[in-house]
Amino acid sequence: MFDYSGKHVFVAGGTSGINLGIAQGFAEAGANVFVMSRSADKVAAAVETLKSAGAEAGGASADVRDHDAVAAALAAAHGSFGDIDVLVSGAAGNFPARANDISSNGFRSVLEIDVLGTHHVMTAAYSLLRKPGASVINISAPQAVVAMTGQAHVCAAKAGVDMITRTLALEWGPEGIRVNSVIPGPIDETEGMRRLAPTPAAMAAVAGSVPMKRIGQKRDVANLCMFLGSDFADYLTGAVIPVDGGWSLNLPGTALDPVLAMLDARKH
Repeated sequence: MFDYSGKHVFVAGGTSGINLGIAQGFAEAGANVFVMSRSADKVAAAVETLKSAGAEAGGASADVRDHDAVAAALAAAHGSFGDIDVLVSGAAGNFPARANDISSNGFRSVLEIDVLGTHHVMTAAYSLLRKPGASVINISAPQAVVAMTGQAHVCAAKAGVDMITRTLALEWGPEGIRVNSVIPGPIDETEGMRRLAPTPAAMAAVAGSVPMKRIGQKRDVANLCMFLGSDFADYLTGAVIPVDGGWSLNLPGTALDPVLAMLDARKH
């Protein structure tokens, strides 16, 4: 469906979950893929997975909160494969907690991973992006646009990510760089779903709230990212696009109340 032969794709956070699924999608389409995350072991495992799909692949460990480490990882990617055609920034932090129960450090940690991390990845990559023609994709979340109990920190962080997307689309557009956000809905076999729908009953309730009546797959997100990175989307920038089966159209603000009730019970 997509041909990324000879293209260079960099995925921050690309060693697990949705982001690894995105990296695999590009690898299967022929791209040279470089992944980055904090864990050196996860990086090594992800690189082997991508190579098993027939891709040229590399990786480096770095914490998105450390600008110099991110810059070094991007420089290594550039040294391996040349100018970056598609940059995916997907590192994220999350845990369910009522606003009154979130410590200052906990709130700060999520903001630093999501907002500061996105800033670091994008600005460190800027000089290494193909100009014109590069596509930058930030992985956001429904919390950016829908208020959700137990997620004040994530709502703030992901809204910040989407505004970075829109602002950089304005600033980098004249150089032929497109910047968009993708908002995955409930996606199966991810850490987010394990945390936010930790029981079969909770998972069934989420699936029932999706208009298309199913939990999404990582490939659903990868397909959208491959479209955004392709010439088919070469006039699309500054967009925030959900891939969620319509979930965000039907999402009550109390979606996490069952999870919060379990946390409250543990405190007593």
